[in-house]
Amino acid sequence: MSGWVPDPLLAGYEARSWSIPGARRAEGEPEVILTATLVRRNEPRHARAVLYLHGWNDYFFQTHLADWFDAQGFDFYAVELRRYGRNLVPGLYAGYVTDLAHYESELDRAVAFIHEDHPGAPITFMGHSTGGLTGALWASRRPGLLAGLVLNSPWLDMQGSPALWRMLSPVAAAISVVSPLAELATGVDTGFYRRSLRADEDGEWDWELDLKSNPAFVHRWGWGRAVLAGQARVAAGLHIDTPVLVMTSARSDFSRTWNEGMHEADLVLDVERICSAAPDLGPLVTIRRVTGGVHDLVLSREPVRRQIFEEMSRWLGAYVLPAGLIGQYHETLRHDGAGTVQQDPDAGVSESRGEHGGQRPGGERKPRSAVPGSDGGAPDEPDGGDGTAAQDDQRGWWPQRKGRHGSWFRRPRTSQAGDEPAENTGCTENRG
Repeated sequence: MSGWVPDPLLAGYEARSWSIPGARRAEGEPEVILTATLVRRNEPRHARAVLYLHGWNDYFFQTHLADWFDAQGFDFYAVELRRYGRNLVPGLYAGYVTDLAHYESELDRAVAFIHEDHPGAPITFMGHSTGGLTGALWASRRPGLLAGLVLNSPWLDMQGSPALWRMLSPVAAAISVVSPLAELATGVDTGFYRRSLRADEDGEWDWELDLKSNPAFVHRWGWGRAVLAGQARVAAGLHIDTPVLVMTSARSDFSRTWNEGMHEADLVLDVERICSAAPDLGPLVTIRRVTGGVHDLVLSREPVRRQIFEEMSRWLGAYVLPAGLIGQYHETLRHDGAGTVQQDPDAGVSESRGEHGGQRPGGERKPRSAVPGSDGGAPDEPDGGDGTAAQDDQRGWWPQRKGRHGSWFRRPRTSQAGDEPAENTGCTENRG
């Protein structure tokens, strides 16, 4: 729709918006064009770039994150999806989508704009919460595109019992077909997460309340089915072919009464479920659990926030910044005729600090059932859906394995006789 213009929200930043090809309005939405927006910190001046994706009921406002990446030698870009942030028009169903794969066109276009600024430059992706899930699914179908993924409390799994969610998935599928726009009851929002962050309450941050913490963001059945389907694809194994960093708080707190410890916990997602699901992302995953972190880790209090940036710096220095390392890593992977990403058994790629290569002891666990009616691609829209036309989902690259975990990853579990020491688990906690 336009080139780069001054960003209306952040002084010194630039933004460009575009209409989304094939995107249609849902039933009852106003006659407006659905758009996406890319925000950048400055004109390109570095050899590398990072693309950031927000979470649910969120938008980009974390300028200190952009400043930090600039200091690390990355030009910073943030994409905002349809029905979010700078694209949210009154009357639209905020945050609504019926398949997370529909966002791939926005992410692809954002990458194309970044490549205009940085021809051939490596791009690192960073995603928060739902944006982490969306970005991981997208990255799994774009082999060779990214230099690395940094996932900040990604929504890889639902809190609670996996068996319960397997039983509920058919119900969600049925209701989402009949009434995709119907509101999904998810309990009363205590407002504690907002309270822990807002400067005018008990936190230190300011943001536009129309764009984050907006009550217009209502969970709907069609959206819920999209999330469950995306998480089922994670559980089946994504085989992302680039190094992945998953960071979470050390603990979650779902208390119904306020306590000061909520400044140091994830109040939104179950970090145990995230940590358990993270090895399904690919063959090279680093998991860091940080004591004192909140759901959006980069909004944690000091000195925890500084520690989180130090962790990111170490990981980027180990896996993204060294020249040629990503290419060498990609050479250890091969794609079979069915599109499955496999690790070269002679490559010896492994992860340190608690994550391992090598054969996972014991048999593979059965994957969580996918949401009925979802084949991992972008299904045709039912009436009342978000209307995005079905696009080529590149499912030729989609992993076709039967087990829940890659054979090269160990699952954290209770130590038993004959097991390796307890510190050799897939999840490590940083208490520094």
